[in-house]
Amino acid sequence: MTRAANPARRRRIRLVAALSAALLLAGALAYTTFTAASDAVSPSQLLAHSSSGRTYQLSGKVAAGTVKRNGDDLQFEIKDRNGRGQGLPVVYVGQIPDPFREGREVIVSGAVVGGVFVAKRDSLITKCPSKFKNAPSGRTV
Repeated sequence: MTRAANPARRRRIRLVAALSAALLLAGALAYTTFTAASDAVSPSQLLAHSSSGRTYQLSGKVAAGTVKRNGDDLQFEIKDRNGRGQGLPVVYVGQIPDPFREGREVIVSGAVVGGVFVAKRDSLITKCPSKFKNAPSGRTV
């Protein structure tokens, strides 16, 4: 009778071990998801509350007349989405998305160093403009 009970007991032990491992992996995934996530901040928020050495995701519009290339460096200024407030100079090195241009909303990761936002390499993301603009009649297309 012990022989018949052994396979069932082994299956139960394997099932408990597999479920425990799955639960631990799900917990680790949830933990890393929530601790790694960071909200994008606007230039005005960052200028008011930046901590040196801390990494941020900066979000806003590329200010008109500020885009300059200097060798591999791309230099531009980001303002709040509404275009108001003080702009924050950005220095970026890496791939430049095709839709990048003045007036376009962007997100870039990096840190403030000496009043300049130094972006991480290849962290520039350009937001595409919405295709759902208000029509002249006031309707959403």
